[in-house]
Amino acid sequence: MTDNIERHTIAVLVDNEPGILARVVGLFSGRGYNIDSLTVAEVDRANRLSRITIVTSGTPMVIEQIKAQLSRLVPVHRVHDLTDEGPFVEREMALIKVVGRGEARIESLRIADIFRASVIDTTTESFVFELTGSAEKLNAFIALMEPLGLVEVSRTGAVAIARGPAKF
Repeated sequence: MTDNIERHTIAVLVDNEPGILARVVGLFSGRGYNIDSLTVAEVDRANRLSRITIVTSGTPMVIEQIKAQLSRLVPVHRVHDLTDEGPFVEREMALIKVVGRGEARIESLRIADIFRASVIDTTTESFVFELTGSAEKLNAFIALMEPLGLVEVSRTGAVAIARGPAKF
């Protein structure tokens, strides 16, 4: 048995009905499991299905318990541990507001260009940047913006999908 803490991205296909998200979150909170990131959206309107993407951390035993308990929830159709099942693509989006004048303003634009961030709003004193990528990329950009006048960050959380032809 190992005590190594691992980060896992878990995709859960559920019925799109009131209360399911509360049940999933309740499962985590009731057992003391942490959610690092949580996103949910309808993915199949005709069949009223939503996909919940959860990023969590724990020992291998805890991760197995999480997957087993998620699978037992009645409106859950499938649970996939993308981390264990092979290569997958994971992205996050952030809106980052930076306030500044003069050289700080110019430097924030230079850094945004390097990171391929888009300016989606601007005033004479601020920018709102949109950035998509890995959590590490977003964290690096945010860290560089802090001394330049970072005032607000809004992040989506991770969305992920398996690579290759297999269907969820």
